[in-house]
Amino acid sequence: MLWAAALAALAGAAVLVMRAGAPVAVETATVVTAYPSQAYTVLNATGYVVAQRKAAVASKATGRLEWLGVREGSLVRQGEVLARLENRDVTAQLDQTAASIKVAQANLEQGQAESTEAGRARDRSAELLAKNFVSAAAHDTAVARYDKARAAIAGFKAAIAVAQANYRAAQVAVEQTLIRAPFDGVVLTKNANVGDVITPFSSATGSQAAVVTMADMTTLEVEADVSEASVGKVRLEQPCEIQLDALPDKRFRGFVNRMVPTVDRAKATVTVKVRFVDKDERVLPEMTAKVAFLTRELEEGKRAPRTAVQPSAVVERDGKHVAYAIRDDKAFAVPVETGEKLGEMLEIVKGLKPGDRVVARPPDSLRDGAKVSLPQK
Repeated sequence: MLWAAALAALAGAAVLVMRAGAPVAVETATVVTAYPSQAYTVLNATGYVVAQRKAAVASKATGRLEWLGVREGSLVRQGEVLARLENRDVTAQLDQTAASIKVAQANLEQGQAESTEAGRARDRSAELLAKNFVSAAAHDTAVARYDKARAAIAGFKAAIAVAQANYRAAQVAVEQTLIRAPFDGVVLTKNANVGDVITPFSSATGSQAAVVTMADMTTLEVEADVSEASVGKVRLEQPCEIQLDALPDKRFRGFVNRMVPTVDRAKATVTVKVRFVDKDERVLPEMTAKVAFLTRELEEGKRAPRTAVQPSAVVERDGKHVAYAIRDDKAFAVPVETGEKLGEMLEIVKGLKPGDRVVARPPDSLRDGAKVSLPQK
């Protein structure tokens, strides 16, 4: 019996030793970067960056593209010539109408000279008629000549007006062959090359309608789709925070600029347009964006990112807050200093850094340096 009791005691001790050295099965969590705005977010939505002012720039005239002075990314000013169509025919018409104006002006000068001479002849005839040196019929002829000369002047002036109108029409025809920027902006795409036929009002094979597509980068905004069930959480001028997939480490301030007053029946969503407050040259049209609608505007000091973790990962040991960081399949107790709640996360002021893996819910039996068993992926 004594030997049996001794063997049982040894077996129990062996089991305790084996259990003490066995890995502890735990769940893990990752320390992440969180933003204070998460605590004030009432709604999240996704969308795309678009330009409020965007244009496919073309010409009213039809012709072959002769010169193109911009490319993708070119900065242009309002009224700047971007491209030119072949315009030798309309330029010749412009020169012809300019010459016709000069002809009409020369005819007017000639008519004015004839009118002056006819007026003098009429005055001399009146003096001679008063002295009975000429007949009344001769005087009437002089008067009629003067009236005819005056009427011719009115016709010459009308001819000048017609020639000037033709000149302006020819100027418009020449101007239509010059493709100008409608506003200040950036060229997004180049749709035609030199030699292409530009036909904006038809769909001829091999022809192009727009020469370039440009946008005003100062009018960039996010078009986000909000479920119609959540529209009540959105209001005009509501502060927002914008995150772009292309710039994950940067958050932009924004506000609700306007809401499209109709519902997309197919998706049951309302389009909400969020305007950027912070400007960044890296923001481009068609970027994917996430919008967080906030209850209030955040102060300058509360927009910086914070280190955060699940609150269950922080426990109290010997009067201190600790988290068990996992390194080489072992859990090490790391003293941490906590901050405020960030939504469902807890701020870590000191002790951990983003990317660290910690035990999500450390059991009371977990000791510093203990081996842990991680869940299989």
